[in-house]
Amino acid sequence: MTGTPQDFDLLVVGGDKAGKTLAMETARSGARVAMVENGMIGGTCINVGCIPTKALVASARALRTARHAQDFGLTLTQPHVTAEGLLRHKTHVVDGMVAGNHKQFLDSGMDLVLGRARFTAPGTVEVALEEGGTRLLHGRQTVINTGTRPRVPGIPGLEEAGCLTSDSMLDLHRMPQRLVVIGGGPIGLEFAQMFATFGSEVTLIESAARLLPREDEDVARAVADILTADGIKLVTGARVASVRRDGTRVDVALAEGAVVSGDDVLVATGRSPVTEDLGLEAAGVRTDAAGFVQVDDHLATTAPGTWAAGDVAGSPQFTHVSLDDYRILRENLAGGSASTRDRLVPYTIFLTPELARVGLTEAQARDDGHDVRVARLPVAAIPRARTARETDGLWKAVVDARTEQILGVSLLGPEAGEALTTVQTAMTAGLPYTALRDMIITHPTITEGLNLLFSAPMT
Repeated sequence: MTGTPQDFDLLVVGGDKAGKTLAMETARSGARVAMVENGMIGGTCINVGCIPTKALVASARALRTARHAQDFGLTLTQPHVTAEGLLRHKTHVVDGMVAGNHKQFLDSGMDLVLGRARFTAPGTVEVALEEGGTRLLHGRQTVINTGTRPRVPGIPGLEEAGCLTSDSMLDLHRMPQRLVVIGGGPIGLEFAQMFATFGSEVTLIESAARLLPREDEDVARAVADILTADGIKLVTGARVASVRRDGTRVDVALAEGAVVSGDDVLVATGRSPVTEDLGLEAAGVRTDAAGFVQVDDHLATTAPGTWAAGDVAGSPQFTHVSLDDYRILRENLAGGSASTRDRLVPYTIFLTPELARVGLTEAQARDDGHDVRVARLPVAAIPRARTARETDGLWKAVVDARTEQILGVSLLGPEAGEALTTVQTAMTAGLPYTALRDMIITHPTITEGLNLLFSAPMT
């Protein structure tokens, strides 16, 4: 397409968390803003990421509670789960949030362009519109925020066997009797546990010697014990050699010679950046060997006036980090110098119970040369956990022995993601661990466990 592009103060390509938030705020200020979105209004998180998966996690937790009603002195009929019911619940949650985002986009005054964008020059994209035809758009400032998609590794026979991903798993219209999960990262663990709760026989295959190799070994071992108690068969240190479908059966052959069979196989081995069809060469934007957009610590790309944010820029793949990328871009587009350096990034793996972490693990702290003191607390010691009959798990804190600063915590237990924020606040404020040890915290709450954790003997 040739011709004169329409000019905008801000052009956002891809409406994930950072991009859509920046686009709406900039448009509300009176600037001319265009945002191009291809197929997922609201971005990955709302459509196929955090929101639908956590909706299903909520279903699994409700089912667990119903199954243990007798422990609470209640008598209920036997709970029953169907794929159709789960899909209906998930769709209701997602559709409501998509509709809300769509209304916010239009109300902001931005020009929402639905279609597939491809750069033709720096700051300029040609959009193949969803309804047909094309538009040529140019931004004085341009932000790339196209996110990632599930990565399907080149295992022989995997695609031909009709493997599922974290995207397609969310639209499954039947409940697999036997599910094989390839990949023991956060996504694989969450799906493995929820489908085991729904009644599937689950085998999880992880190529590393243990689950969650970025966590301390004692924490990872506690997670493995919980999953094993849920009936999940864990196969670690195993490489998948090939996959073959024979009718309704899928055989997963391991390099060591064993074969794991199931009705379906879910591949959860990471995510790839959505950059291959963007024409970034024409924009002067470089990518790394994996396809992620190269940015500096101000989120600027190699092209003047062009920025990238969120997963596609190699930021930690969490929606809350993408939101922080938005804050950095907001300041830098106004002439500031905000940076991604030294961010304190928390995260939660939404197992039951949750694993929440912020800061350094014990191993990382020792490797960094800190004189470390470590406190551990079994979750069963927290009164709120006992009242809820959710006593599995371990809380662990790593403290600098010289400064008494909290270097990091790993909280494996119920509502751990909520308690984590209190620790993160203390770390951000530079408070010593004794501030949490001696703080008056409402009883009985899960967060009260911080009093107990930081009062525990340290080694």
